Amino acid sequence: MFKREVKNINELVLAQLRSRGLETPLLQKRLMEAWPEVAGEAVGRYTTSLHIYNQTLFVRLNMPALRADLSMRRQELVRLLNARVGAQIISDVRIG
Repeated sequence: MFKREVKNINELVLAQLRSRGLETPLLQKRLMEAWPEVAGEAVGRYTTSLHIYNQTLFVRLNMPALRADLSMRRQELVRLLNARVGAQIISDVRIG
């Protein structure tokens, strides 16, 4: 009989993505999709754009009161967003 090494499909897919350099962009996309859930639905409605550059998430809001509130919660948001995707993707959040 043949003895086969059984692997989890998740591990196989991640290995293929990693070998092709696509793991980080996928995790960045998941992180940005998690923004409304982590920051709150109200914040999600007032968010006009999100992008990641040099491990910093740049968030544009169209409500000044939310900008001040979220600026005080930056480190908490970094921790929650990274935990949501299961990897250290961002190290800072800039709210503008």
